[in-house]
Amino acid sequence: MSAPQVTQDLPPLGGYPEVHYRRNIPKRGPSGAVIIGGVVAVCTFGWWRIVLGKVEKRELKRENIWARLHLVPLLTAEADRDNYRREQALLAREAAIMKDVEGWKVGESVYNNTKYYVPPAYVSVPESVKK
Repeated sequence: MSAPQVTQDLPPLGGYPEVHYRRNIPKRGPSGAVIIGGVVAVCTFGWWRIVLGKVEKRELKRENIWARLHLVPLLTAEADRDNYRREQALLAREAAIMKDVEGWKVGESVYNNTKYYVPPAYVSVPESVKK
């Protein structure tokens, strides 16, 4: 007997096709430089708006201070008118209460400090308001 004939497995003529072993991932999205540029642009815009807001807030504060300064005389005059009206009402009420007392002078102080005007240190609230 003769030895069996062995056939060897050989590559095909022209060779095997190339094996693709590298990852071929397509580029997706912007590059890192574009992302960093976008972040810088957004931050710059935000800081610019913050600075504009602070300038406007400072201007409104200045305007508010000047408005208050110019309103002080008006508010003082209104407070004086209100105090005068309340004092006259208080004197009229005192006159009505003390009308039967002989020798009573309405509005005269019971203290000996008549040289100087001392505004009343109390508030008279009418009966209709008390509830």
